[in-house]
Amino acid sequence: MKTNYLLAVAVTMSLTNAAAFAGAADYAFESVAPEWKKGDDVVVAVRLTHKPSGKPVADAVIVRTRVDMGPDNMADMVSPVAAVPSKEPGVYAFKTDLPMAGRYLLSVSAKVQGEPETVIGKVILKAVK
Repeated sequence: MKTNYLLAVAVTMSLTNAAAFAGAADYAFESVAPEWKKGDDVVVAVRLTHKPSGKPVADAVIVRTRVDMGPDNMADMVSPVAAVPSKEPGVYAFKTDLPMAGRYLLSVSAKVQGEPETVIGKVILKAVK
């Protein structure tokens, strides 16, 4: 009987410790398309995924965004960003300007329900003619 109790305590502690190691690094943003057409008021979209389960994360609260051309050594070239509705759970859409062909860096910070840390993603978007 005592052995079963100790085993139950050990299992509970290992599960508690595993949960303690979960964090913002368990999430990833990725572009939903390989490239985007350059222009003004382009709607780009990224998917937020929980890496261990592979499932999309719906209902995250986006707290900060930025689009710039840092990947092409033009980080000072910043475009405005505005969140727009998305019809797919776990997909977050943004209206921005991609004025020229090249690579843009979309930086996104989000709060995920139940996660104390802010999830930060950096996604390279490729704009084409």
